[in-house]
Amino acid sequence: MMKQFIEKVRTRKTQFGFAISYPAPGILERIGKDWDWVWIDGQHGQLAYKDVLDLIRVCELMELPAIARVPSHESSNIGMFLDAGANGIIVPLVNTVEEAKAIVSAAKFPPLGERSFGGRRIIDRKSRDFSQTANEDTMLIAQIETPEAVENAEAIAALDGIDALFLGPDDILLRRGVSMGVPRTRETLGNDMEAVAQASKKSGKFSVMPAHSPEIIKYAHSIGFNMLASGADTMFLTNASAQASKAARQAIQNNS
Repeated sequence: MMKQFIEKVRTRKTQFGFAISYPAPGILERIGKDWDWVWIDGQHGQLAYKDVLDLIRVCELMELPAIARVPSHESSNIGMFLDAGANGIIVPLVNTVEEAKAIVSAAKFPPLGERSFGGRRIIDRKSRDFSQTANEDTMLIAQIETPEAVENAEAIAALDGIDALFLGPDDILLRRGVSMGVPRTRETLGNDMEAVAQASKKSGKFSVMPAHSPEIIKYAHSIGFNMLASGADTMFLTNASAQASKAARQAIQNNS
C-alpha cells in the first residue's frame, strides 16, 4: 500500500488527506474512503497510544496510509508509533539540521539511523524481515513551523532519511506576530509556502501542509505541494453542527 502511495506522490499527483484528533475509529471508518491518507494527530489531538494504535488498525483495514504526528522528538515516541504500524511519522518543530539528524537516527534503522528493532505488533504483522525495507517503506516528515526552520529548510530537506517537509502554518504565523484569527492566504503564508516547496523540490523530497480553502489549495498545488491535509474531524463536526442548528431554527422562525 505505502509503496503505491509514495509512487503517486512522486509523480506529483497531489494526495489529499484529513486529520483526526478524537479517539473515534468509527469516524475514520465512516469517512476515510473520501481521502487518500490520514493524519493521526498524536501531538495536539486527544489521543493516547491505544487510540493511535486503533486508528492505525482502521487505516490498515481501509488501505489508507496512516501518517501519525508524534508529540515530541523523543526517540521512544517515534519508535513506538512506527512499531505500532504507522506508515509515516510527522515530527513537530524541527528547527535545525542537528534536530533533523536526531529524528532520522530515531526513525531509521542502521546504517542510516539507530532505530531499535523489536516492535511486537509490526513483527507479528510483517515478520522479522520488515526491517530490511522499513527505511524506504515509511515516511519521515519534518515539520517546519518557525522562522528558524524556514531558514534551514534546504539543509534539513537535503539530509538522507528526511522524506518530506511539512509546513505548520499556525505556528509559523504565530511566531511572525500574526493573529490566529487571520485567514491563511497567499498574502500571509506565500513566502513560507514557497520556501518549503522549493527546499523539498531541490532535494527530491515531498512537501506537505494543511490547506482548507480553495484559494490556498489551488496555490499550494501550483507551487508543487505533494500532500495536502484538507479536512479534519473537528472541522467537519463544527461546520456541520452549526449548519444543522441554523437550519433547524430557521425552519420554525415563522411559525406562530
